[in-house]
Amino acid sequence: MNEDQFKGKWNQIKGEVKQKYAELTNDDLKYAEGKSDELLGRLQEKTGKTKEQLKDEIDKW
Repeated sequence: MNEDQFKGKWNQIKGEVKQKYAELTNDDLKYAEGKSDELLGRLQEKTGKTKEQLKDEIDKW
C-alpha cells in the first residue's frame, strides 16, 4: 500500500466514523490520525523498518 492509498483508506474510515458518530469533530479525527502517525514512527524506530513495510504488515492482519 502506498502513501496515497493509505490516505484514501483513512479518508474512507473518517467518513464512516463521522456518519456513525456525528458528535465527533474534525479535530477529534485529526488527533486520532496524529496518534496513528506517532505509532508508525515509534514502530519504525524500534524495528528499523520503513513505513511502507509496516503498513504492508498491518494490512495483512
